[in-house]
Amino acid sequence: MKKIGLLFLSTFLLLISCNSTPKKTYLPESIGAINSVAIVIDNQLWEGAVGDRVRQHFAAPVLGLSWEEPLFTINQMPAKVFSGSLLNTRSVLFIAIDTLSLGHIKTDMYATPQKIGVIKGTTEEEIIKNLDAKADEMIKAFKDLEIEEAQKRFLKSLNKDKVLEEKLGITLSLPSIYKVGKEENNFIWIDRQIQKGTMNIIAYEVPGNYFKSDSTLVTDIVKMRDSIGKLYIPGPDVPGKITYMITEKAFSPYVFPAEISGRKAAEVRGIWEINNYPMAGPFLTYIINDDKNDRKVVIEGFVFAPATEKRDYMFELEAILKTVQFSDKQK
Repeated sequence: MKKIGLLFLSTFLLLISCNSTPKKTYLPESIGAINSVAIVIDNQLWEGAVGDRVRQHFAAPVLGLSWEEPLFTINQMPAKVFSGSLLNTRSVLFIAIDTLSLGHIKTDMYATPQKIGVIKGTTEEEIIKNLDAKADEMIKAFKDLEIEEAQKRFLKSLNKDKVLEEKLGITLSLPSIYKVGKEENNFIWIDRQIQKGTMNIIAYEVPGNYFKSDSTLVTDIVKMRDSIGKLYIPGPDVPGKITYMITEKAFSPYVFPAEISGRKAAEVRGIWEINNYPMAGPFLTYIINDDKNDRKVVIEGFVFAPATEKRDYMFELEAILKTVQFSDKQK
């Protein structure tokens, strides 16, 4: 009888301890088109100086495109409308007049993954001041989230070709729709067909000491791209003319420091064109240090799509390029 009582007591205590454990909150999966941001703000603020400043930051033109396209597609709505399934929007910017003055980012409030930028102020001037102070941080948070979402979608169907690993000792998370079109020496060209053209990825390597000086970096990058274009990326056949891809002559590309796959890199954005033929489009290049192998690995995405908006195409290519991983083996 005593044993039965002890068994009952231990079972009862176990049940109590289980019931006292806080229940884990399960959030729904976030929703939203890639590169879209919900701007939750009253109509009066949206139509005035505050709205102008929001557009100045979050709808700024993307660098390196053929014509102006906004950084994000903006969907404005007043707070009373932001309810129901809209609460699950992936990227949200909330702006309001309040007794508090602040600017911060909240993570996974209503859904996951989700980033909500919050800007408040006691006056419109204070809201604008807080917005200016936090806009770059919020833009980066939204863009990083969108990159992660795009990469997650790639995993549903990946290209299993090993050519990049075999030739260059790198891998990319490539959607299966991309196919290897050319492999020559240590140059690989991968592409996919789109409605009005092609999306392209190329990869190659240059010696570790290829770039001699920071003062000539941009010029040297252009020379590198143009020499690769002449060797491997021909343009249309034109009688009596030699056509191949070059960097647009009229404008220098934008060059920024970057970190890719944990390595120092340079990010290059600009416009390509075809020598001796009227074709052009945007490109994004990462030049990545591989000190172990005394080389720099170059991966680039470029789009040919005449009379078509290209922001989302270039964004997909950026998301793919940022999945690059290096083999641990000495090449």
